[in-house]
Amino acid sequence: MITIADWSWLLSAALMGLLGGTHCIGMCGGLSSAFTYALPESERRGMRLLGWQLLYNSGRLLTYTLLGLLAGSLLHSLQDLGMAKQLLRGLAGLLMILLGAYLAGWFPAMARLESVGAPLWRRMEPLRRKLLPIRQRPQAVIAGMLWGFLPCGLVYSAMALAITRAAPLESGLVMLAFGLGTLPTLLLTGAAASQLRHVLQRPGTRQTAGLLVILFGLWTWVGMSGHGAGHDHGNHDMGGDSHAGHVMPMSDNASAMDSDAHAHHGH
Repeated sequence: MITIADWSWLLSAALMGLLGGTHCIGMCGGLSSAFTYALPESERRGMRLLGWQLLYNSGRLLTYTLLGLLAGSLLHSLQDLGMAKQLLRGLAGLLMILLGAYLAGWFPAMARLESVGAPLWRRMEPLRRKLLPIRQRPQAVIAGMLWGFLPCGLVYSAMALAITRAAPLESGLVMLAFGLGTLPTLLLTGAAASQLRHVLQRPGTRQTAGLLVILFGLWTWVGMSGHGAGHDHGNHDMGGDSHAGHVMPMSDNASAMDSDAHAHHGH
């Protein structure tokens, strides 16, 4: 069951995607246009074009959701490894803080992180070329799925947010919400798109998006600072019961096991 607190996470992820629209324009605008021109000329206008764009973007959102499921599964599988889980969450928090500063325009050097996924993106180029020109709807969905692997700092921020949920379903939903937040910028064309881009390109909008990511990064860091039970209890309240992927602190379990061991051996 999704709680009100869980909805706040999903809303925040969607806002991250929407407010980060300026970055989407820079990273995805060219590729989106290339996909448009890969269509027959008769399909490049009106509702027909919108239909194809929805297919492309549905593939992109599917990739984001699958990546979220994978990230959540990774952290969930580490729930019995205490320190490894803590370290991974800590790194996710740091990544969110740095990428938030990058989105706000305060730390441009972080753009180098986007090159991390560049080798994989280059390896996918032959597959992308084989899909062109686009003639059938399944081709468009597959092309959109490949689009989802485009190296992007904003996507990395969303992934860092998703991985802190430590539950496959919740992490997947966070990435889906993020992807839905990016849709308005990438679907709108003409005058409406120009007006939206004008708003998104304002320094205040970029800084708001960056601060939102930074706040979630700081929230993650607070949870890693050794507050233990208080933090995990907060996650328990936000995400439901332990069956949703939330566990009690490892230190408490370890203490209980030590006590049982001492009692058993008569120490």
